[in-house]
Amino acid sequence: MIFGPIGAGAPFLRTGRAAALAAGLAGLAALSAVPASAAAPARDPSGTWLTQDGKARIRVEKCGPQEKNLCGYAVWLKTPLNDEGKPRVDFRNPDPKKRTRASLGHQLILGLKLNDEAHYEGKIYNAEDGKFYDVTIWSDEPEELTVKGCLIAFLCQSQSWKRVSDALPGQLTGPTNGPNGPRADAEWAPKAAPGATANGPAATGTAGQAPAAKPAPKPAAPKTPAAPAPAQ
Repeated sequence: MIFGPIGAGAPFLRTGRAAALAAGLAGLAALSAVPASAAAPARDPSGTWLTQDGKARIRVEKCGPQEKNLCGYAVWLKTPLNDEGKPRVDFRNPDPKKRTRASLGHQLILGLKLNDEAHYEGKIYNAEDGKFYDVTIWSDEPEELTVKGCLIAFLCQSQSWKRVSDALPGQLTGPTNGPNGPRADAEWAPKAAPGATANGPAATGTAGQAPAAKPAPKPAAPKTPAAPAPAQ
């Protein structure tokens, strides 16, 4: 807000109103001096959300180093098959290596970071046109997620996604990169724990098989007592 100069002889600026205006300006200055760190903490947007058009369910979860980023995956599609009755693939992806991957389970929210307004911002991938967009995500209500995507700075649209807690037929419910779960892009895939072996904890966050226990050593055979010497 910008305040223009106010002349001391202005007809509406009398003593009482001047005091009120001064108090209001002082309060505004005090609010502007509050550091960004004092803002309300971000509401965790993790969960599964139904997109505004009802075409997909998106699982949102923490990812990246120390789980400070936000990733999202398409875990259910209203129309998972193409006109030929085959699973839809990401054929418009600019990366040729990803054009044969299944649309169901692909990653579209790409490691968003928390900004000074307690919102998550970064890039979102739109498989319908194969393009990436700037996006900001936040949750003011427990059951609602606001997703604001921008093609350019002054061309932005917001959507409201609704939280869902059930599982529909065909929905992926397993852990990311695990059985019946979505697939993370390589840079956001869960990392194996340090020192993990082939039989140790898996990279998907699920436990692997424990090493087989070594068999106990067999007890030593008892010694046979020596036969008594024959009498002379």
